[in-house]
Amino acid sequence: MLIWEKNIPAYLTSKTNIVRFVLFTAVFALIFINIYAPFGVETWYDVTEVQLFLYSSLLILLGMLVIVASRFLMLLFSKRKPIRYSDYAAWIFAEIVSMALVYALIQLFFLHDNKDFFSSFKKSVQITALVILLPYAILWLYLSLQEKSRQLEKLSSEPRTEPTPFGMIPFQDEKKVLRFSVKSEDLLYLESADNYIYIHYLDHDKVSRYMVRNSLKNLEPQMSNMGLMRCHRSFMVNFEKVKLIKKEADGLKLELDIPAKLSLPVSKTYIEQIIMKFSDNQNY
Repeated sequence: MLIWEKNIPAYLTSKTNIVRFVLFTAVFALIFINIYAPFGVETWYDVTEVQLFLYSSLLILLGMLVIVASRFLMLLFSKRKPIRYSDYAAWIFAEIVSMALVYALIQLFFLHDNKDFFSSFKKSVQITALVILLPYAILWLYLSLQEKSRQLEKLSSEPRTEPTPFGMIPFQDEKKVLRFSVKSEDLLYLESADNYIYIHYLDHDKVSRYMVRNSLKNLEPQMSNMGLMRCHRSFMVNFEKVKLIKKEADGLKLELDIPAKLSLPVSKTYIEQIIMKFSDNQNY
C-alpha cells in the first residue's frame, strides 16, 4: 500500500494536538511577519514598531480563524472516517489557499494595494505556504518523536515473562502481581477457565495445577517466546512436552510426553501452525 493511501497517525487529529498546531502556527507567523514583513505590512500607515506588532497580530488572528475552522472540521471528519495522507495533504493545501485569499483580499480592500489581484494572491500563496508548512513540519516531527518515545516507555515498562536464571517461568495475575513460578521443563500446558487460567505442571512426576486470575489472551504474547503454543481456544501447550500428534475421530490430538496418558485437542484454527511447528522440530 502506498503511503498516500495509508491513514495518518491518530495524534494528528487529537483535540490537544490540534490546539497545539493552531497556537504554534500563530506564534511562528507572528514572528515571521514582524521579521520578514510580508503581505505589505510595512506599507500600513506611518506606525511605530509596537503598532505594527499590533496590526500584524490582527492580521494573524484573521488567518488563524481560517485554521481554527479548518481543524474543527477535520476533527469532526476524523470521527466519521479515517483521514489518509492524501486527504491530509489536500486539506493543508486548502488551508494555504484559503488563508492566502484572505490576505490578498485584505491587501486589496484595506491596504488599497494597486498591484494586480492575481499577482498579490500568488505571492500570498507562496508566503502563506512558508508560514504554515514550516511550523506544521516542525510540530509534526516533534509529535512523531514524542509518540515514539511514549511507545518505547510503554514497551520498557511492560512486564516481560522471561525465564529466570534458574529456568523458572513466572506467572502474573491480571494486576501484574507475581503469583506462581515453575521450571520450564516441568510446565505442561495452560488451560483457560473464564477469567482464570490453570497452570498444569509436573510435581514429582504427578500432574498438578495452580490457578491464577488472568487470561490466555494476555499471556499469549509472552508465553509464545517461552516455547508455548496456542493449540485451542482454551489451551496453550509447552511444545517441548509434545511427543506425537495423532488424528482421531473427533479431531487432531497432541499427546504429551509424561508418565500419565494426557492429550490435548487441536482446533481447526491452530492445526496448520501446530503441524508446521512439529515439522520444523523433526528437521533438527
